[in-house]
Amino acid sequence: MTSDLIVDIFLSVDGWAGSDGLPGYFGYFGPELEEWINAESDAPQLVVMGRRTYEALAGLPEEAKDASWQRLTGLDKVVFSTTLTRVAWPNTRILRGDLAHEIRRLKAGSAVPLRTMGSLSLARQLVSAGLVDRLRLMTFPLFAGDAGRDPAFAGITSADLELAGHRVLDGRILLSEYRPTGKDIPRA
Repeated sequence: MTSDLIVDIFLSVDGWAGSDGLPGYFGYFGPELEEWINAESDAPQLVVMGRRTYEALAGLPEEAKDASWQRLTGLDKVVFSTTLTRVAWPNTRILRGDLAHEIRRLKAGSAVPLRTMGSLSLARQLVSAGLVDRLRLMTFPLFAGDAGRDPAFAGITSADLELAGHRVLDGRILLSEYRPTGKDIPRA
């Protein structure tokens, strides 16, 4: 049996996965979102990320290394990179091979789910390769507009999805979970 690959994408209502000049979580960090993040960090998993996310998280200043960061430090992590030569963050290793091949290998050999952290480019590639078992979209209640950076779904291959669950956090943030059906999308 293979492990699931879970891809989480945080985005604005207008589809931006990042922004210039807006705070983290688009400024909507609340107690229920924090509880969700902590619960996800406590769950057994293999964290999958790209080089930029690794460098951002591993290089946090000491004052930013909170309990959530400590939990993440304790998890096994893989970083996909062709340029990193070493990693200093505990429980982290570099993978340089073909992304799709390596993810298939990891899914086949892991006793725990794989979960992306950040790494939008990597997430897009995994969705397009048909390797994602669960796609979770955390939609924040704003139009990022001119501050938007990194369109969440640019270049993604078409795929039919079924809604597997949803909930509202802090009365404003929508968490939607989808599963690919393996079918083509409806066409005219």
